[in-house]
Amino acid sequence: MYKNLAATFVVACFFLPAVQAQNPKPVTEPIKAGFVYVSPITEAGWTRQHDEGRKAVERALGDQVKTTFVADVAEGADAERVIRDLASQGHQIIFTPSFGYMEPTLRVAKDFPNVKFESVTGFKTAPNVAASNARYYEGRYLAGIAAGRMTKMNVAGYVAGFPIPEVLQGINAFTLGMRSVNPKATVKVVWLNAWFDPPKEREAAMSLFNQDVDVIAFHTGSTAVMAAAQERGKMAVAYHSDMRKIGPDAQIIAVTHQWGDYYTARVKAALSGQWKSGNVWGGVKDGMIRVGDFGPKVPKAVQDELMAKQGLVGTGKLLPFAGPITDNEGKLLLPAGQSLSDAQILNMNYLVQGVQGRVTR
Repeated sequence: MYKNLAATFVVACFFLPAVQAQNPKPVTEPIKAGFVYVSPITEAGWTRQHDEGRKAVERALGDQVKTTFVADVAEGADAERVIRDLASQGHQIIFTPSFGYMEPTLRVAKDFPNVKFESVTGFKTAPNVAASNARYYEGRYLAGIAAGRMTKMNVAGYVAGFPIPEVLQGINAFTLGMRSVNPKATVKVVWLNAWFDPPKEREAAMSLFNQDVDVIAFHTGSTAVMAAAQERGKMAVAYHSDMRKIGPDAQIIAVTHQWGDYYTARVKAALSGQWKSGNVWGGVKDGMIRVGDFGPKVPKAVQDELMAKQGLVGTGKLLPFAGPITDNEGKLLLPAGQSLSDAQILNMNYLVQGVQGRVTR
């Protein structure tokens, strides 16, 4: 027994220098990135696009990252609990893509100063909380042009979530785009006070179709409005995602949101120690907003017009909020020759001429 131990000891000592000479590299743990979603992951829509962004991070960083997501989390107390759980579980960067997640994110961030938080669609920041959003209104303006070219009734519908500036920007830009090519056009708005409620979204769409609406847009999280348009033989603008699978005949154009590049850059920054708080507001120029995915009803001339104007928006030569702008009560808000500043756009609290509806809070 002792002879065997001695032999083992000699062998071990003999090989020890060789093992030391290999100098193995230390194992680096992957960064843990967490995502919180306000609705289930459906075939298309708001949450789908953010989950596509998460998958893009995985493709880009491979075994350098491990991602986690929690879906269908209500804004408010539930969100704070889930965000806190992710931080407690060792996630180094957490993305919270919903406006109502902003305050819960800030509260949790105070207790986890070494965790990076990304408040997507929020606007408040902290040393470890960055804010980011997209200029959705740029795509909305372009989609309005498509709707203005395609409508026969000169009446569009708009199913809207909450009357926050982001949604008002979209309604107003859509209306301005539509009326830029069709001055007779009007837009009827239905407020849901919900981001994701497929039955209510469908009901609102059907109500609008019963009011001479032949083309519809929406700022909600599901595909219910597109499905309703397909069922009723109407036209619709897809939002967040390409929805031609749901509305192969109804969809005329899609305004899509592209989060993959931004999410990947932020995780890379956290991984390399270069992450900094900030406030990003990107649009067509930055690749965060894109229009396209035309349906079969859209003539090539209209498609070409939209792609050309998208290029102009990207270079800043076409500004959706250029004067003159009048609100829907007849008050001149911006004279010709001027354009709204970012601060004015971010604080938008009115509806423009051509919109039938009120800002209801």
